[in-house]
Amino acid sequence: MDLRIVIPAGAGWLVAIVLLPFPAWMVPVASGCWVLAAVGILLALLVRGRPSHRAIFALLGVSFAAMALVATSAAAGSDSRRPQVVRSTRVLSAVTIVTTETVTPASDHFAATLTRVGGSSVSVPVLVFDAAPATRIEIGSTLTVSGSLQATAPSDEVSYLVFASGRARYLAPPPWYLSWTNGLRAGLSDAAQSLPGDGGALLPGLAIGDTTSVSPTLSASMKTSSLSHLTAVSGANCAVVIGLILLVGRALGVRREVRVAGALVVLVGFVVLVTPQPSVVRSAIMAALVLGALASGRPVAGLPVVGVTVLAMLTLDPWLALDYGFALSVLATAGLMAFAGPITRRLERWLPRWLALVIAVPLAAQLACQPVLLTLNPSLPLYGVLANTLAEPASPLATVLGLVACLTLPVAPPVGHVMAAVAWVPAAWIADVATFFAGLPGARLPWPVGWIGVVALVAVTALLLVLLLGRFSGRGRGILTATLVLSLVIPLAITGLSTAIGHLGRPPNWQIADCDIGQGDAMLVRSAGKVALMDTGPSGPLLKACLDELGITRINLLVLSHYDLDHVAGTPVVDDMTDRALVGPSTGKARDVGIIQGLLDGGTRVDRVSEGLTGRLGDLRWSVVWPPAVLPDGILPGNEACVTVVFEPVGRCPDRCLSSMFVGDLDETAQNLMLAANPTLPRLDVLEVAHHGSADQSDALYQRVSASVGLIGVGLHNKYGHPTQHLLDILAGVGTLPARTDTEGLILLSPGTTPGTVAVWSERPDARGPG
Repeated sequence: MDLRIVIPAGAGWLVAIVLLPFPAWMVPVASGCWVLAAVGILLALLVRGRPSHRAIFALLGVSFAAMALVATSAAAGSDSRRPQVVRSTRVLSAVTIVTTETVTPASDHFAATLTRVGGSSVSVPVLVFDAAPATRIEIGSTLTVSGSLQATAPSDEVSYLVFASGRARYLAPPPWYLSWTNGLRAGLSDAAQSLPGDGGALLPGLAIGDTTSVSPTLSASMKTSSLSHLTAVSGANCAVVIGLILLVGRALGVRREVRVAGALVVLVGFVVLVTPQPSVVRSAIMAALVLGALASGRPVAGLPVVGVTVLAMLTLDPWLALDYGFALSVLATAGLMAFAGPITRRLERWLPRWLALVIAVPLAAQLACQPVLLTLNPSLPLYGVLANTLAEPASPLATVLGLVACLTLPVAPPVGHVMAAVAWVPAAWIADVATFFAGLPGARLPWPVGWIGVVALVAVTALLLVLLLGRFSGRGRGILTATLVLSLVIPLAITGLSTAIGHLGRPPNWQIADCDIGQGDAMLVRSAGKVALMDTGPSGPLLKACLDELGITRINLLVLSHYDLDHVAGTPVVDDMTDRALVGPSTGKARDVGIIQGLLDGGTRVDRVSEGLTGRLGDLRWSVVWPPAVLPDGILPGNEACVTVVFEPVGRCPDRCLSSMFVGDLDETAQNLMLAANPTLPRLDVLEVAHHGSADQSDALYQRVSASVGLIGVGLHNKYGHPTQHLLDILAGVGTLPARTDTEGLILLSPGTTPGTVAVWSERPDARGPG
């Protein structure tokens, strides 16, 4: 029974994955699938023979119908997501957008829906950069923004990237059905900010999915320890909320139909409160189906509910098929329903039931999700199950107490603050568990990269499940156990050996390093025993790991190009190991001031710099070439005013020094202004590609510099489409080799064997290509 719904849902998901990158195929494939669906169903009705044969034809017919439904929806949505009025526009002038997430002054980008262009009404999902207003803006607010427009790949969850020319202007508040929840969310966020440490930052995420206060460092720790799912509102949160309503109603003697109706009303309110993210909608649809079955008195089967939910969501929005959050949410739920019970029963042979259940739940979810997680991070969490075993019991407490605080703060602030303080305890425990396990040696075990690694892990997972759930003789179990151990040990050994060989092959004379710290920049320049660090990236732990791996214990010169978190969040790691820091213009935000104060407290000399300043780093002379002391009209602190530094050899350079330039997130306008202010800018060996490879680039800059290598600090499968094909084409046109951290990992550059060349070493050299 389960497979009759699960297989069609999987077929619909597969056709969406295949079709989304190719819009021209959508209508023909949809038409073909409708025909095949009709044929399959007719054969099931007309063919005489075994019932099993008719069932197979029926299953095929329904599967093709599911595929046709999703393909038809994708074809219809493809045009509406890219209407002609938007396709023909490149420069936006005072267009109207509606925010689809909370926007804070610290946000360097936010998701929105483009609703009006000129005189035309549209509904186009976009990602907006550099437009955050000066105050917090809630979900559903209407803004106006001007700037440039860049189309994304057809399969991307947003249709366009908007690069704003200034702050967005507030037009109208959210509609009434969102306004009340925005006030509740803001109230809990404000109350949590008064609570100490990471527990206060994490509480809104655990209760209502608001992660705006979670620091990049804590976020990295949660991911490393496999706990990040706790801040994504999903089925567990919905189950807790609905379960409480049903239990209270039953205790009060309320009829079942009334209890179910009340639970549905609360469910709708909860979805609006936490915002309808894919995992939330998926959980809400499943909960509604379960409640409907309860109201009718029928039994509920878990996997069919998952199948119906997946098919419904993909029909409504086929672009969810490529959304990692949606995939992980579905797989975790399916894993729990399929494997948690059997694993619990098997573990009960040796453990008390409660402990067997506590271990089985995270183990089942981890086994189901890990192959997909591997595509995001090619490593295995050594302590993931143990961390979840310790942290997950605290999650429902934080969720319930946080929700109570959220609801009571507007009507009884003292009570709400007390509840928030109590909820802080389990939230702080979860944060401490994440930080502890993320800091342990071997927190992530290296695993083969790419589809080979995914297939190997799927095989290991299947073997483990067979071993846990099957019935075998002593000899058969021994053979399976040995096979499982070998299947696990061999890939780990090969990857570890490959890493060790790679480490042995590292150039000892490397001069420039690009740390693999995700979507952000942290690059090192080394000369005659002196070290400069160009930005600190989005994560302190990842930066520290890179510095430790390279044996860096002292930073002689730190350059913070600007104050976006993907460039400065790791700064506290180097507060007490830095001699001098160069910083640019600031907006005066409290976060910016805190970063500077941390450096000062650590004994660092901090200088606000501008064009013309020079200094020495070993055998290199560094020169600040941007920004000017007085910013030109239209240039604001931030991306446009990034501190840009050029390194040129001036000393003896016994091993030939590499020249380089680091530009942070300069956009095309600022790049051109910087070029005009520095007409004698020389050809260089190495160039940091601006803004992680966005499309907002000046061809003239790359032509003038004509670097041998372009370093791109970028996160794997980032949602911005970085590096863009436009940027890669620019590099190809000037003969610059792209070296990118998302596919190659840590990158080290040293002088080549012939003058004017650069030797490139990376952790994953096989991934290097034309981009």
